[in-house]
Amino acid sequence: MMNSVLLKCCMLFLLALPAGTAEPTPATNPQAPAPAAPPAAHTTDVCSIRNTTFQSGEQIVYKLYYNWNFVWLAAGEVTFDVHDLPEQYRVTVRGQTYPSYEWFYKVTDNYTSYLDKETLLPQLHIKDIQEGGYQKYDRTKFYQDEQRIVSHRGRTAQETKPKYMNVDPCMHDLISIVYFARNLDYDRLNKNQEIPINILMDQEIHPLKIRYLGPEEDVKIKGSGRYNTLRFSPQLITGELFKEGDEMKIYVSDDENKIPLLIESPVSVGSVKAVLHSYRGLRYPMQAKLD
Repeated sequence: MMNSVLLKCCMLFLLALPAGTAEPTPATNPQAPAPAAPPAAHTTDVCSIRNTTFQSGEQIVYKLYYNWNFVWLAAGEVTFDVHDLPEQYRVTVRGQTYPSYEWFYKVTDNYTSYLDKETLLPQLHIKDIQEGGYQKYDRTKFYQDEQRIVSHRGRTAQETKPKYMNVDPCMHDLISIVYFARNLDYDRLNKNQEIPINILMDQEIHPLKIRYLGPEEDVKIKGSGRYNTLRFSPQLITGELFKEGDEMKIYVSDDENKIPLLIESPVSVGSVKAVLHSYRGLRYPMQAKLD
């Protein structure tokens, strides 16, 4: 079971959730977006952001670790791939356990999002996961202009039932929020400034916040080297994986790529981290790396 928890947690960053707790908003009674940052701070438009950090062909792989009784165990990997379509980016995310763990608990999680190139908001999100004997399929179509979604959900793609939901404006999914956060203008953000954002996950709306913590230089990333970084903390959802008061820390490269390098978080039992394993097809040279 710990491999499943690990992959879920890291997907909730990498499939990231932008410190505190948040309650889901009932789908039939959408809640107003979280309050904006203080007037003195730069206001971020969560409804549209220009892509200046990634390109088609980018692939980033993370190695996932679980801490059990002071021992860090390598349990699996998550791979992000960006594909180009005429008006969309198709982003695929695959998380799976290593073969050496599959005798105990096999996990294969596949996520795909189609992001509007002009706004980076999701237009379609597909989740197809297999964790031990558990299976779940969800295909969610976003009608952003009409503030509604249609989610077809079931054990497999062949046995789904539709659910029709009204949602708040500018709704993100688990993948779009990663690429949205990479494109924030960190130079115009104040330390500890919070960016409110709404995310749809498992047919529920969660009003969350991303808190910017500022730069941190010369951070060691296991197996990869040392980097200059920017830090931020996504808000966690208290429940199966996270306890109230838990805080996730995310380090991204302090360069034009803004790729996540390291994610650390406590979970309900133990702690987890996702560490950059490899990358290719970046839009810019990796200038944040020091060695």
